[in-house]
Amino acid sequence: MSVKKFNKVLVANRGEIAVRIIQGLKEMGIGTVAVYSDVDRTSLHVMMADEAVFIGSAPASESYLVAEKIIAAALETGADAIHPGYGFLSENGPFVDAVEKAGIIFIGPTAESMAVMGDKLSSRRKMRASGVAVVPGTDEAVTDPEEAKTIAEEIGYPVLLKATAGGGGKGMRVVGEPSEMASALRQTMGEAGASFGNDAIFVEKYIVGPKHIEVQVLGDGQGNAIHVFERECSVQRRHQKVIEESPSPSLTPELREEICAAAVQTAKSINYRGAGTVEFILAPNGEFYFLEMNTRLQVEHPVTEMVTSTDLVRAMVKIAQGEGICYTQEQLHQQGWSMEFRLYAEDAGNNFAPSIGKIVALTIPQGPGVRLDTGIYEGYDVPIHYDPMLAKLIVWAENRELCIARSKRVLEEMVLHGPVHNLPFHRWTLDQPAFVDGSYTTGFVGDFFDGANYLPELDEGQTQALIAAASLFEAMRRTESTECANNESDITGWQLSARRTMTNNR
Repeated sequence: MSVKKFNKVLVANRGEIAVRIIQGLKEMGIGTVAVYSDVDRTSLHVMMADEAVFIGSAPASESYLVAEKIIAAALETGADAIHPGYGFLSENGPFVDAVEKAGIIFIGPTAESMAVMGDKLSSRRKMRASGVAVVPGTDEAVTDPEEAKTIAEEIGYPVLLKATAGGGGKGMRVVGEPSEMASALRQTMGEAGASFGNDAIFVEKYIVGPKHIEVQVLGDGQGNAIHVFERECSVQRRHQKVIEESPSPSLTPELREEICAAAVQTAKSINYRGAGTVEFILAPNGEFYFLEMNTRLQVEHPVTEMVTSTDLVRAMVKIAQGEGICYTQEQLHQQGWSMEFRLYAEDAGNNFAPSIGKIVALTIPQGPGVRLDTGIYEGYDVPIHYDPMLAKLIVWAENRELCIARSKRVLEEMVLHGPVHNLPFHRWTLDQPAFVDGSYTTGFVGDFFDGANYLPELDEGQTQALIAAASLFEAMRRTESTECANNESDITGWQLSARRTMTNNR
């Protein structure tokens, strides 16, 4: 395979992942092109890129999901390649075909790999043929409730109804008994059709009390693949990850070797190209099963980078340039411990409902082993049109105990005021015995979290300080509103002080 060095790469994404990719490209001396919707004109990724191209109005269906606009922007700016990040068009096979037809290199896997792994039924069949264990269930879509009941009786309740094209926790329902099947199947098919344009559903055994383990892989598209060890992703809400860590506290050295080998076998079986993640369910008895493969860079890739001293963005670019995998398996080792905390604009106390607003105060924690991947800044307006993730706080330390202690410090030091956010949830998590001892499962939030009572009790002094800060903030807000009706002005130090006090006491 010939080597083609890139002069310029277009990043077909937004937010913190677009910033992360742009940073990696700049370190490689490669020019960068950002794309943006009308509400993202002042986004950080736009300001960081060498060039930026407007691609449409706020709804993703009119901008970030329009393949023709992305490709036109790449051609207009002379970009050699497109990096999709995650989400949007990152796992869209027709987009990959269109990119390559336009003479542009796609930094990621082939459309064929996406087709096999993007459909959960085809991926299950592929894994069975490759000798990788899958969760007991069907390999064909099910539409008839009576057929679904028969299958459930065979494999045993509870079962999971799952969309074949699903992702992000959508299109999934647990069925505990036959009487629930008909309505659950109807609702899951409806949700899948609305979310993915494909209402195909299959049935698999629901593993009670599992761990969610995933393995980072790199493939060169020439039949070679390596693993970059595992991540544990069992802290989830609505089947979507919130906290990840590496190494997993659940794996013995022997089990780690087995699960990583299965991931490499998975990548080799589809001649995988680029960075990808093979996800597994780990049952309480120590058995693990293939869940799915994400054919893209993962949100939680930084924890892998922190414990293995790798750069997965650079690795993807080098593979796309034809240089092959820039690491050997023998070079890679886990050192220390890393945790990632996804910072969402959402209200954990209100069923994790999304929030919007202006970032009016932001203090970024510092110190050894601390990294913040973010696309926000003070003064930035968080739009309602996209995923509510604001940033990712990543912490590294020499071992898990120190990593938890350091994480507590940085979560306390970080100030984020504007939209409601989940920093208090992360602080709560680090105090829970099931998290501290590593025994937590994917049911952690459902088992232990009470949104109405998770915040710490305030003593009388703290309560009075909070009331005073809130009163000061409201007075300043009204004064500012009156004085600045026709003018822009800076936020005063008093306002920031009041808002920080409110944030730290929430």
